[in-house]
Amino acid sequence: MPASTPASTPASTPDAAPDIAVHERHARSSPTRDIALVAAFGALICASAYIGAVPVGSAGVPITLQTLTVMLAGCVLGPLRGFSAVMLYLALGAVGLPVFAEHSSGIGVFSGPSGGYLIAFPLAAALAGFLVEYVARERRTRAIVVFACSFTAGALVVHLLGILGMMRFFDISFAEAAAYDAPFWIGDVVKTSLVAMIAAEVHRAFPQLLQRD
Repeated sequence: MPASTPASTPASTPDAAPDIAVHERHARSSPTRDIALVAAFGALICASAYIGAVPVGSAGVPITLQTLTVMLAGCVLGPLRGFSAVMLYLALGAVGLPVFAEHSSGIGVFSGPSGGYLIAFPLAAALAGFLVEYVARERRTRAIVVFACSFTAGALVVHLLGILGMMRFFDISFAEAAAYDAPFWIGDVVKTSLVAMIAAEVHRAFPQLLQRD
């Protein structure tokens, strides 16, 4: 009587390992997905410029949701793709599309009172993305950690360059420009909190988002 053959298990199937490798590879980003994400976040930043746009302080620089979406791009996409998404937004505005605050556009906006903030946006997104990806690392699923990364980038880049831009435009001292910038801090704490909660949930749901093929 012939010996019985042991039943094969899924673990012994030769295709199991390749299937796992393919799944992990698809979970990571690809050039096509990178382009789609950059375009999507660029469009999101454009839309956010129209929400709010309430001038505050003596400088008349409007409050919008741009800071929220700019920092969200960096914290979710990482430094390179976050930087690229914001640069796409700035490029669209520079060539004439009315995607800046108060439906403005053109190169001249960069030399206006809010020019320093615009120039700071891609740099802040890159710094926030760097901190989330390489400093926070696995802790990026915790909102408080993402908040620290985003707030640090906003304070060191957005507010600093915004103040320097107003100093140049209005020909005033650093202290006076900082007083113009002060009303934005409260709103930024709220927006940074939203960025932290959203980005942490995204990284919890898609842990491979910042990994590349």
